[in-house]
Amino acid sequence: MEPGFTSVWQRLAVLLLFLITTQLKTEAMQITSSGSQTIQKAQGETVTLGCTYTPDSQDAGELDIEWSNVSPDMTQKDTLILSYAGGQTHQYAQDLTNRIKFIGDPKLGDASISLSNVKTSDTGTYQCKVKKSPGVDMRKVTLVVMAPPSLPKCWVEGSEEKGGSVSLRCKSYKGSIPLTYLWRRESGGAMPSTATQDSESGELLIRNHTDSNTGTYVCQAKNSVGQAQCKYSLRAYNPTDKVGVIVGAVIGALLLLLLLLLLIWLLVCCCHKKRYQKEVANEIREDAKAPESRPSSRQSSFHSMVGYRTHHGVQYSSVPSPLPSVNETGQIYTGSSDGPAGDRLASLRYDHRYGYPV
Repeated sequence: MEPGFTSVWQRLAVLLLFLITTQLKTEAMQITSSGSQTIQKAQGETVTLGCTYTPDSQDAGELDIEWSNVSPDMTQKDTLILSYAGGQTHQYAQDLTNRIKFIGDPKLGDASISLSNVKTSDTGTYQCKVKKSPGVDMRKVTLVVMAPPSLPKCWVEGSEEKGGSVSLRCKSYKGSIPLTYLWRRESGGAMPSTATQDSESGELLIRNHTDSNTGTYVCQAKNSVGQAQCKYSLRAYNPTDKVGVIVGAVIGALLLLLLLLLLIWLLVCCCHKKRYQKEVANEIREDAKAPESRPSSRQSSFHSMVGYRTHHGVQYSSVPSPLPSVNETGQIYTGSSDGPAGDRLASLRYDHRYGYPV
């Protein structure tokens, strides 16, 4: 066989194989949904994940549709969330219950689904697989759920003194990144010529601050699904006398130090005084002699023992034993025979007022 004839037959075989392959691909099961394969939605919205299909005339098997959440880890299995088989719909994800459904009749060529009230946790890649034996096809759609920026906070960092630099700051504490910030002047004229701003950090820096820069400034925080803004009224103050403030602070510190030293000195003096008084009292107690009892004290003790009651203006004398006796007439006899006359009348008489001889 000639070489040219062989080359022609080879070309015809390749062309025939290409035609057969194209014909088989055209007649096989096909998912016809086009559109973007990456969808961004704001939190709380409803999203539609398209999956329309066209079966082949030879696809006579039972229709089986599966929606799965594709695992980012290739070593892990995908999570089945929704299926249609035997004319019935089945849900498998509890967190998607009452939020996911087919938007049409799956057996009529539309396996698209809707997911309502989307959350940031719903972010992921979803796969639609349509199988009708022997045909099968699939499509993947990536869903990105983003949170809009929260209401930002506007404030000034540092002072608003004239002649210095003023830093206006803006920050939104919630919201999906990337977040961008844009400052604009709402009142007072155009943006100052000395102002520069950073769209990532949210800082507006104004150098050489003057009265002409005063007014209302608005900061807008924005991402791909929403925006929010805050306002700040900028003022201009005369610079403070820093030298006077420093001198006053130094004088105040010195006065406070002197007051503290005075209090310490008073406490030390008080402690020394109390200790000295205590030592003197101890020395007096050690050197003092015990007081002697006086005769009057002994006489008083004697009177208290014998039951006598003393009276003012009356003189008392000790009576030798034995004690004199008292007769009914009030005369008192000593009962002594030492005198020359024997028993004689004593010079004492019993006084009824006092109850004893006087």
